[in-house]
Amino acid sequence: MKKIITALSFLVLMTLNASAQNGIVVFQTDFGTKDGAVSAMKGVASSVDATLKLYDLTQEIPAYNIWEAAYRLDQTVPYWPAGTVFVSVVDPGVGTERKSVVAKTKSGHYIVTPDNGTLTLLAASIGIESMREIDEAVNRRKNSGASYTFHGRDVYAYTAARLASKTISFESVGQLLAPTPVLLTYQKASLNNNTLKGNIDILDIQYGNLWTNIGQDLWKAFNAISHDKNIIVVKVLHQQKLVYQGAMPFENTFGGVAVGKPLAYLNSLMQLSFALNQGSMADKFNIGSGPDWTVEITWGDYLN
Repeated sequence: MKKIITALSFLVLMTLNASAQNGIVVFQTDFGTKDGAVSAMKGVASSVDATLKLYDLTQEIPAYNIWEAAYRLDQTVPYWPAGTVFVSVVDPGVGTERKSVVAKTKSGHYIVTPDNGTLTLLAASIGIESMREIDEAVNRRKNSGASYTFHGRDVYAYTAARLASKTISFESVGQLLAPTPVLLTYQKASLNNNTLKGNIDILDIQYGNLWTNIGQDLWKAFNAISHDKNIIVVKVLHQQKLVYQGAMPFENTFGGVAVGKPLAYLNSLMQLSFALNQGSMADKFNIGSGPDWTVEITWGDYLN
């Protein structure tokens, strides 16, 4: 019995250590790098603990685009070790009644962010284990109370650094909240009546490819009803209005079709995507991304 208790204690300790803060802070904002805003945030973090490791996720989220902030977190967080603290500041409501929170994911990562939809996709993919509202009476940069428009520097970077350095525990962040963050509405991936539906989450901006939230498992299920067809019909809709309709093959590589021709493929995240070989599908057909952009896919018999 003693050995069993010891083994269980060891497993509990390993679990706690797996999600313990690890001295890493990763920053994401829509600030850009043309001025000193991001540097100021890192300066605050370094002032808390100069030994912290500070990294950028991106500072180039389009201004006020909460959806893209949510996507970039979902795209990136799983590749960082448990215990990493992320600061995500895309905050068009800065200074208003939206909550400032730290969310702990079920994977053991911490996200310091306004609760404005930024956690939407992580909540669906990894899950939110618990969430606390930042107590600014304790977790706010000294003598910054008169500032209402730079919470990224005065509250989020400061709190993240204190958490990452173990100056405070997660419990010391502030009041415990229900693990139910504000969520943005979007088309979840589904397969019904031989029609595959999903959301255009993001553009592969360098090349104009369309990346959806339809994963490889759902694609395989859809492929199982293909009856040996390889041509799919793709509809792209914006706010439920048809923007594009076309037929294309599914290929493993872009070279499977002629230059300028469309194809479907699985991207580096193993999600169904659409492209023009050596061309921009987004530019040619004026297609965007975000919660208002959806796709519908059926099997077809021939190319356009």
